[in-house]
Amino acid sequence: MSEASNKVITKEITIEELITIKPEAVTYLMDKGIRCLVCGEPIWGTLESAAKDKGFSDSDIDKFVEDLNKL
Repeated sequence: MSEASNKVITKEITIEELITIKPEAVTYLMDKGIRCLVCGEPIWGTLESAAKDKGFSDSDIDKFVEDLNKL
């Protein structure tokens, strides 16, 4: 297993790093209404900031982190 696939996802992870280590996160986030790509390039910022911009609560973000670590 590669080091990237062993990385634990936190709310502080950048969107760019997240989709690099877990490409399936794009679909997960899009299903939640969180846009993580613009013109094929990752948006700037962290998972937490992207979720907060969409009005998600801290508990919602904790659930996203849990789900993304299970992907």
